[in-house]
Amino acid sequence: MTLKRRNFLKTAGGFAAGLAIAPYACSSGNKTEVASTDSVVTKPFGLQLYSLRDDFPKDPKGVLAKVASYGYKQIESYEGPDGMFWGMTNKEFKAYIDELGMNVVASHCDIDKDFERKAAEAAEIGMNYLICPWRSQETLDGYKQAAADFNAKGEICKSNGIRFAYHNHAYSFTKLEGIYPQDIFMNETDPNLVDFEMDMYWVVTAGEDPVAWCKKQPGRYKLGHVKDRMANTEEREATCTLGTGIIDYASIAPAVKEAGMEYLIVEQERYDGTTPLKSVQDDAEYMKKLSV
Repeated sequence: MTLKRRNFLKTAGGFAAGLAIAPYACSSGNKTEVASTDSVVTKPFGLQLYSLRDDFPKDPKGVLAKVASYGYKQIESYEGPDGMFWGMTNKEFKAYIDELGMNVVASHCDIDKDFERKAAEAAEIGMNYLICPWRSQETLDGYKQAAADFNAKGEICKSNGIRFAYHNHAYSFTKLEGIYPQDIFMNETDPNLVDFEMDMYWVVTAGEDPVAWCKKQPGRYKLGHVKDRMANTEEREATCTLGTGIIDYASIAPAVKEAGMEYLIVEQERYDGTTPLKSVQDDAEYMKKLSV
């Protein structure tokens, strides 16, 4: 199975018809303020390669070189038709990333197929995480079963010396029978085995506050997807170039880092009026000025 998240999102249930945008989203479409360059604390930031899903598979090495030239130091891969390493062996992929001065810290993958092999290959090249990108369920029992599976996958990762994490969408921050599925994931997984990657766009889209959720269980959200949301729309997929939308990362980023988030990873899935590569370049310039 390849990861076609666009199709997943179109069929996902449990999404509020009217968006109640969280308090950390600005009410206007004005450009998000970032710190002046005089006060910036430079930290490495990453890119989820799914942002370049239309370009990357055609020329993985060429696109990675461009990504490095934009200033990204960390890479989060995803599993496509040629696997997590895009037609290269794990060692070849790692060697090329190293040559570009970057580090491959994680990958999204299909956790239901050959997971033991994937964990071993990731560990062999010093990756930190394998991440489940999607696990929507129809019942609370389904979410409990998924949490149990996360613990099992976490055991496999731990035995290989790496970590397992789950990446959210809006559905886990939308109540089902009065309960947030995310609470089930958080409470029924072992912190020694399972971490979380908070997609802050989807938390805001569900009408929730990313900072409050990070503070609720400090240290469990180790990774975060940084992506902005267009103003004046109730569309689910309404990402835009960082700094042009409504999400106030100038406030969010320092707060989630204080609550234990270690990796800030850019992701963008829509490119109105621009191109994927130009957006990723502009996103990098935003991140360079973001004080964290």
